[in-house]
Amino acid sequence: MKIVIAPDSFKESMSAAEVCVAIEAGFRKVLPHAQYVQVPVGDGGEGTVQSVVDATSGEIVKVHVTGPLGNPVEAFYGLTGDGKTAVIEMAAASGLHLVPIEMRNPLVTTTRGTGELILHALEHRVERIVLGLGGSATNDGGAGMAQALGVKFLDLNGEELRPGGGALSELVSIDVSGMDERLKSVHVDVACDVTNPLTGPLGASAVFGPQKGATPEMVGFLNSCLKTYAEVVERDLGVAVDELPGAGAAGGLGAGVVAFLDGNLQSGIHLVLDVIGFDEKVAGADLVITGEGRMDAQTVHGKAPVGVAKRAKLIAGDVPVVAIAGSIGGDYNTVFEHGIDAVFSVVNGAISLEEALLNGRENVEKTAENIARMIKKIK
Repeated sequence: MKIVIAPDSFKESMSAAEVCVAIEAGFRKVLPHAQYVQVPVGDGGEGTVQSVVDATSGEIVKVHVTGPLGNPVEAFYGLTGDGKTAVIEMAAASGLHLVPIEMRNPLVTTTRGTGELILHALEHRVERIVLGLGGSATNDGGAGMAQALGVKFLDLNGEELRPGGGALSELVSIDVSGMDERLKSVHVDVACDVTNPLTGPLGASAVFGPQKGATPEMVGFLNSCLKTYAEVVERDLGVAVDELPGAGAAGGLGAGVVAFLDGNLQSGIHLVLDVIGFDEKVAGADLVITGEGRMDAQTVHGKAPVGVAKRAKLIAGDVPVVAIAGSIGGDYNTVFEHGIDAVFSVVNGAISLEEALLNGRENVEKTAENIARMIKKIK
């Protein structure tokens, strides 16, 4: 048998690569002579860089950049094994977790550090950048990112704007003449699984602003700032971003990567599967094992296990796809309509979350062994 093991990480417990190892260990106790192909995956969010690095034998690059509040932070990005693609999680440089709760203020937070990660990746002469959106502390439309890449945002007096989403209220013109020339030869793909526009009741400020510290009054002001930003971008760059689906992702960074990097917004999991060469690895599979930390109704909305299942059945025919989850919600059975054939929880009784996280590997291995025993009996 050819068994492809392609889980996402189990957040706070195991990386996707560690989940792969545990699943294979359980299966090998029962099916020692099967062919196992480990393919750790991610959906564009937290853990994606590590998954791609593990799946392609790449490397993690650590670098100090400007954090959301302007202070230095240590961030990272990944290079694929062939060195041609850089994988960046914007949250590594501009994430909400980098800002203490009492200091969260999207009027002043910036995506500059994300732009600095891109600049650092250009030093490796990459041909492609995959940028994962989500988890941001920002609402600046990607202006900070663009500033790091050489773009100037100017006020009425021709002075450069200060960092932060609030400063966009003073935006009068955009000068891209100083933008890094190397970007012209780099293709930028963006992992984006939200469809929010830049402004309006479903826009970046209204939907995501409050979790970043915005008061109701701030939400209205930030929305007007992004509206000004969109108008100047369309006038000076000829790119309409305001109503673009996904433009509101990561505080409007979706709009910024389209406007300044000609970024291509895509489903996160399908983008990652392409980067790691999943189609070639799953071809001819007799069984696919996937999984994630918690499986529920949200799993069908762009999460890794469903993406793996759909792609596996497209490439390998009606191959059985079994999911292993740290826990399952009462509405998890929606996944059966999206390519997953069976779901198993690794938790066998009432235990604390702390215990479940601590014993994750052991529980995954035991669950995998039981699945393998059932398959051996059927075969």
